[in-house]
Amino acid sequence: MPTVILVRHGRSTANSDGVLAGWSPGVALDDSGREQAGALAGRLAGLPLAAVVTSPLQRCRETVQPLLDTRPGLPLHTDDRIGECHYGDWTGRKLVELAEEPLWGTVQRYPSSAVFPGEGGESVRAMQARAVDAVREWNDRIEAEHGPEAVFALCSHGDIIKSIAAEALGMHLDLFQRLAVDPCSLTVIRYTAQRPYLLRLGDTGDLAALAPRIEAVSDDAVVGGGTGAS
Repeated sequence: MPTVILVRHGRSTANSDGVLAGWSPGVALDDSGREQAGALAGRLAGLPLAAVVTSPLQRCRETVQPLLDTRPGLPLHTDDRIGECHYGDWTGRKLVELAEEPLWGTVQRYPSSAVFPGEGGESVRAMQARAVDAVREWNDRIEAEHGPEAVFALCSHGDIIKSIAAEALGMHLDLFQRLAVDPCSLTVIRYTAQRPYLLRLGDTGDLAALAPRIEAVSDDAVVGGGTGAS
């Protein structure tokens, strides 16, 4: 089965200002985020990417642009389902202010019950469901078009990526806040017929080991041990 590299967008102006951006328009990468995006192309240089899928939001599109500039012809797709959570009335507010809201504690400790207030506010459960559906459907499409050894990148947002990783690990959604994915970090999942394998979580280092192997190997051998014994 293909390998999906989940890229969190680089640091944005909202990140540096401590604001919950959500779907606010015009949220760009800051200087640090642009440097991170520029370095991303080099980190992925050794991997034969079949395609890039991105959230439609500006900070994600800016993150993948340097990568696309180095690979003319690399297919680019946009999918709203991997866009940021719809935070409703919380959108655009300071995180320090939101931390005083009663709902904040629910989001942190019992997110499966959380629904963001106001028009368009989304539940965390709905956010995870659409994101997982999207990544699994893209995984199937990439396999059909490029084969089971394909590697593709999907650029999204922190909560989206954490919720996808939690589902791959079989974690209850109420535990997903225990995961951490920094700006422009990479989380890597390989879905197989038996189970998903989480190969990286919030990784900021070398990715050479993710390059497809020439010899045919089993799913368990690819991920480094099928029995779970260390």
